[in-house]
Amino acid sequence: MLSLIRLPRVFTINQVPKVFHEDSIISGYRHPRSSATDCVLSLFQLTNETLNIWTHFLPTWYFLWKLVTVVLMQTAWQDSFTWPLVIFLLSCCIYPLASSCAHTFSSMSARARHICFFFDYGALSFYSLGSATIYSAYVFPDKWVNGVFHHCYIPFAVFNTLICTGLACYSRFPEFQSPKFSKRLRVVAFAYTYLFVNIPLFYRVFLCVGDGCTDNDTNFLHYNHIALAFLTGFLFATHLPERLAPGSFDYIGHSHQLFHVCGILATHFQMKAVEQDMATRRPWLLEHSIPITLSNSLGAALLCMLVNLIIIGLYSLPLLSAPVCQENKYSKSLNKVQHKVCSCS
Repeated sequence: MLSLIRLPRVFTINQVPKVFHEDSIISGYRHPRSSATDCVLSLFQLTNETLNIWTHFLPTWYFLWKLVTVVLMQTAWQDSFTWPLVIFLLSCCIYPLASSCAHTFSSMSARARHICFFFDYGALSFYSLGSATIYSAYVFPDKWVNGVFHHCYIPFAVFNTLICTGLACYSRFPEFQSPKFSKRLRVVAFAYTYLFVNIPLFYRVFLCVGDGCTDNDTNFLHYNHIALAFLTGFLFATHLPERLAPGSFDYIGHSHQLFHVCGILATHFQMKAVEQDMATRRPWLLEHSIPITLSNSLGAALLCMLVNLIIIGLYSLPLLSAPVCQENKYSKSLNKVQHKVCSCS
């Protein structure tokens, strides 16, 4: 069937505008003014984005299955104790789906690329709030439960999530002139949010000693999650292995693909650890922990989603209202390159 369809051709780094360049990726680029149809067709050909898309699109359905299972089997609407898990699983569905869509349609234009990744960043920051919600409900070490930090944790997590979205979206504007500064700003935005959210977990598994440390079998799963999460960050920040051999990992094995795989595996272990904590600690937490209410669970999630969409909209407006002459220039330049290539062949 696919043999009857003319798949879009791919280009080298010198044939596309700088805004589409990826560090140490030399070939496999799609046309920078691809149609939506071409973007979808590119899912079925090998480009430097193909595995970026599939490594997040397929796990979306796994997490969606988990979410539906919790809602239907555990009757989440009747049990407020499961609300944080539902929020977390919802964020686990949203962030890989947003990422796969961003990678799919980012080659439609320069402005589409920026806006697609605005949604990607917003979804990732919402995932951090989903993680904070389950940590507050199920993971806090016994000695911190119902303490001052526990009461402040969710409000600070909401604030940090919105700051993360704002900084990550802003980082795309200086990307053309200062790509290294832009990348560092994104790394800082997500690293800071991740480190804050995981304060109670890090204290529980690495620092806490004595009574009230919640030292149980679940900690092994938490160790797996933490190791994979740090590996994910390392791959994102270093662009290894393609930086060691530019052009050798353009299609398979470059850092962003590995980053996606490690991130999904980290989320899987995080989910398994939290489900085990939720089951084993439930009686004690229901008696001693902060009551789970609409305001500190579903309300916080809805507020975060709404403000994130507003932030994305505010950053998108200047791009949507900007003249298209710059993109037309890119398109003309590409057509000239294509004409030269065709003439020489």
